[in-house]
Amino acid sequence: MKKGTSHIVLKAEQLSIGYKTKKNETVITSNIDFELKKGELIGLVGANGIGKSTLLRTLIKVQPRLSGHIILNENDLNEISNIELAKQLSIVLTEPLISKNLSVFELVTLGRQPYTNWIGNLTEEDYTVVNNALSLVNITNLKNKKCYELSDGQLQKVMIARALAQDTNVIVLDEPTTHLDMYHKAYILKLLKKLTKETGKTILFSSHEIDLAIQLCDTMIVMNSTEVICDKPFHLISEGVFESLFPKDLIAFDNSTGSFRIIK
Repeated sequence: MKKGTSHIVLKAEQLSIGYKTKKNETVITSNIDFELKKGELIGLVGANGIGKSTLLRTLIKVQPRLSGHIILNENDLNEISNIELAKQLSIVLTEPLISKNLSVFELVTLGRQPYTNWIGNLTEEDYTVVNNALSLVNITNLKNKKCYELSDGQLQKVMIARALAQDTNVIVLDEPTTHLDMYHKAYILKLLKKLTKETGKTILFSSHEIDLAIQLCDTMIVMNSTEVICDKPFHLISEGVFESLFPKDLIAFDNSTGSFRIIK
């Protein structure tokens, strides 16, 4: 291990992402390089259709990379077994729940599956981890409610608690603020920020809420039509990176306020 790299938990090296069939290979983006540090909140942003979900699916080993390397906790992602991966990386996706008849507590306990025996019996330690996850997300009062009784915002917090119960050092969320109003968008992202500080976990999320991400993230990954750039928000602002995200006929990025504005 190289000196000074122990705090890097997820790394992409000359990564190329896209789709491959027997006859063709479609490259979405190539030459992706970034290093994500322990205990940071990282926002992945870019225009619709730019490839954010493809990058996330590749990073969580759902979709194969075209070339390059993904290093998780100093090991190549391809060399990590699925059961070991579940102990190192947890995910919160936007797909609807298979069953909303589960109680909040039952759903959060599913995060312990990588550690339970084949019967799925929970130990005292498992119950402690689950209850701690509920407490961290501030939903202990909801533990006995059925998931179908919850609002979208409450359900998203339950899914985050399940990821926390999985007790991985990296959590990846695909657009966690979808379907939420502005208040709850800010609430969820601020919660993620709080969790990085309280747990030391690295949390990577994709989002269209670029203004909020700029305010809350330690690091951002910005995808545009030609490249993927990873840096601190204030560096990205000073380098004019956000100005290249969208066509300039309707909205523009204001460097002085760090936000987008409509061109009148």
